[in-house]
Order: sequence, then C-alpha cells, then structure tokens
Amino acid sequence: MEPSRRIDVISDAICPWCWIGKTNLDAALALLGPAAAGFSVHWRPFQLNPDMPPEGVERAAYRAQKFGSVTRGAELDANVAEAGRKVGIEFRHDRMLRTPNTVNVHRLLQWSGSQSTGSQSTGSQSTGLGQHEMAEALFRAYFHDGKDIGDLAMLADVAATLGLDAAAFLASDELAEEVLAEDAYFRKIGISGVPSFALDGRVLFSGAYPAEHIAAALTRQAA
Repeated sequence: MEPSRRIDVISDAICPWCWIGKTNLDAALALLGPAAAGFSVHWRPFQLNPDMPPEGVERAAYRAQKFGSVTRGAELDANVAEAGRKVGIEFRHDRMLRTPNTVNVHRLLQWSGSQSTGSQSTGSQSTGLGQHEMAEALFRAYFHDGKDIGDLAMLADVAATLGLDAAAFLASDELAEEVLAEDAYFRKIGISGVPSFALDGRVLFSGAYPAEHIAAALTRQAA
C-alpha cells in the first residue's frame, strides 16, 4: 500500500517527551497492523531553546537556572526517566553534560529525509526515508549515551551509524534558513510544546500520549 496520509511530528531532539512520543507512535502504528502502511511519518523542526548560544551550555547550571534549583531539575529528570522505563527506553541523565543548540541537529534530521539509509520503514509504516531512523539515533545519542549533539563531529558520527556521510553537509549552512523558518512558522500558529502531531497538515494533539490514544486518533481521523 502506498502511504496516503502524512503524519508530521513537530519535535526537538533535546525534548525527552519527544523520544517517549516517538516510541509511543511506533507502538501505535504497530497496533494498526496493515493499516499503518497507509501513513508516512515526517519530522519537523522546533527549538525548545531558540536563544541557546551556538556552542550550547553546561546542562546542570542551565537547568538549575531554568527550574530554580539543581534539586528540582533532578526531580524532573527522575519523572521522565520513570515514564521512559514504562515504554522500554532508558534515560541516562547522569551522562548528559551539555544542553546544545539544536539548529544543526534539525538540519541533519531534515537532510536525512532525502537520503537512503538502506531501511525506509520502522515496523510496518512507511517513513520519510531516513528521518525516522535518524530521529531515534539522535534521541539515543543524547538521552542514553550523553553525547553533545550540538557538536558537528558528533552529529557526523551519529549519521555514520546509519551509513550516511554527513560531514560535508554539516560543514555547510544548507537548510539552516529552512529550519529557522519552519520553527518560526510553528510558533506563529500557536505551537508552544512538543511533541505535537499533525495529520495531513492539521494538528491533532501535543504531548506524549499513550500508544492506544495515538492509534485511536489516527484511526478516527483517517476514517
């Protein structure tokens, strides 16, 4: 079956709930069985921290400032880690040392959609070529492996794990304007939190809803 319905996932690679949301989306599409082949999944850019310096910042100090204390930041990390365990993913906040600027992360994710990774599907659903695999690799690199995904060499290494040579692309500024324009567009239409999920251009909901909720929403809207 050729995909006829487009799912856009508006996301940022440093959003822990976006990794949980992706995991739940994968499970939702698995619940749909053969019907999942009628959907294609595409990843769209949103910056949680649009004013982040290009080099990023030290994570512990940043979160202490953002949430009022190191203790409060640790409590929030524990909450998201518990949510991750429930869906089978492991957050290793102890390994995470920096909070990066994500413009280059989004550039890589968008570029990967035009590349072939040798696998163009996850489960039974069609995807935006390598985007779905790249999204998973970026989430895992940051949240599990503690990699600084704001670093161009590190991003090239992530791409290489999928068989992609992204070094020359990352050294350019290709797609930077497009990423910033999309980020601005989503803010303009009122999106303030991620993950947000849209079907055929219409935003359905924001948040890392359970797989059953996502499957039901897709079934209802696609009917």
